[in-house]
Amino acid sequence: MKTTNTLNQDPHKIRRKREKNLELAIGKEVKSYRQAQDITVAELAKSTGLSIGMLSKIENGITSPSLTTLQALATALEVPITAFFRRFEETRGAVHVKAGEGLEIERVGTRSGHQYNLLGHITGNNSGVVVEPYLIELSTEADVFPTFQHDGTEFLYMLEGKINYRHGDSSFTLLPGDSLFFEADAPHGPEKLITLPAKYISVISYPQNGK
Repeated sequence: MKTTNTLNQDPHKIRRKREKNLELAIGKEVKSYRQAQDITVAELAKSTGLSIGMLSKIENGITSPSLTTLQALATALEVPITAFFRRFEETRGAVHVKAGEGLEIERVGTRSGHQYNLLGHITGNNSGVVVEPYLIELSTEADVFPTFQHDGTEFLYMLEGKINYRHGDSSFTLLPGDSLFFEADAPHGPEKLITLPAKYISVISYPQNGK
C-alpha cells in the first residue's frame, strides 16, 4: 500500500515582493559574515553600537537598515558595504540543452563503452549545492564497473534497456521507469548489462565547497 508523505517546501508559495527581498538579502549577508568570523550577536552589537534586538531584526530581514547602520556593520565585519547587496543583485542562471546537444565528457573512472553527456551545469549558485545531470548510455561493448565512489548523492532514472546496478552490498534490477537514489560515497555502478543498449539519467549533487 502506498503512503503519501507531505513535503515541507511549497514550490507554489508566493514569494515576498522584491523590496522586501532586499532586506532579507542584506540580513542573510550580515549573518553569514558574522558567523564566518565566529562573532556573536552580542559582540557585533557592542562593536557597532546597535542593540541586540535591532541586530536580530536586521539579520532576519524584518527591518531596513539605514546607510549609517550598514556602514557601521561593514566596518565591524571588515567588508565593503556593497558586500551586503550581493545576494539581491545576483542573477539566477538557467541552462537549456536541446536534444542531442549534451556535452560529451569523460568523468573520473569512466569505463569503455560508457558515454556521459552533461546536460547542464550552474556554478556559484545560491543553493550551496552543485548539481550535475547526465545522460548515460551503455553500449554492447561497455565494461561493468560497480565500484564508482564520490561525494554527495546520486539519482538514477532508467530510460531504456535493463541492467543490474550495485550500491554497496545491494543489487537492483533497473527497467525503464525505475529510479534509484543513494549516497554516492558507497561503491556503486552497473554490475550486469542485461538488455542493451541501456540508457539512464544520472543526477549527482554535492556541496560547492567539496566537503
